[in-house]
Amino acid sequence: MVFTWLKRWFKNWFGKKKTIKLGFYGPPNAGKTTLANKISIDWTGTEIGTVSEIPHETREVQKKEKVVIRVGDRKIEMDLLDMPGIATKVDFEEFVKDHKMSEEEAKQRAKEATCGIIESIKWLENVDIAIVIFDASLDPYTQTNITIIGNFEARKIPVILVANKMDLKNSNVNRIKNAFPQHDIVAISAKKGTNIDKLYKTIAKYA
Repeated sequence: MVFTWLKRWFKNWFGKKKTIKLGFYGPPNAGKTTLANKISIDWTGTEIGTVSEIPHETREVQKKEKVVIRVGDRKIEMDLLDMPGIATKVDFEEFVKDHKMSEEEAKQRAKEATCGIIESIKWLENVDIAIVIFDASLDPYTQTNITIIGNFEARKIPVILVANKMDLKNSNVNRIKNAFPQHDIVAISAKKGTNIDKLYKTIAKYA
């Protein structure tokens, strides 16, 4: 505990890390890749990955390295790490029933999604700042979200909560604030680009 505190104290006083590893975490279809793409396009003109309505489209960690953002007079260099969505279970039958996949295709996707979840968890140790993304139209107090945030808290890694999909009529940022009041929260629409500047300013607080 003392060692961790001393590491952060030295970091604050004797210089920031040259490149910040910014990890995008959350359940499937919360908008992780949409947000990662938005940030990447803003500063590099290119996307990171493919977006799909089918859960677990991202099944491997996707990276965009050395992305430089500007916040006021600061320049912050970041590696964007778009993580596979984390879920408590992956059921291939849902892909068959809800998304009309063949059984073979569904089983393969479920297998890859499970490997992606394991990879996301392994990357916890390599993240400097965690962006935990919620679909603001859904109940935020789930076992998946509690587990994700708890893991970062245990490692003393800064967490920024993002209430995404605020363009939806039933979105509610206050549910997320009430569920996890200990962390900064930014309400956005990654799809429409709403409030992204506020997110950049919040990232700068921890970078």
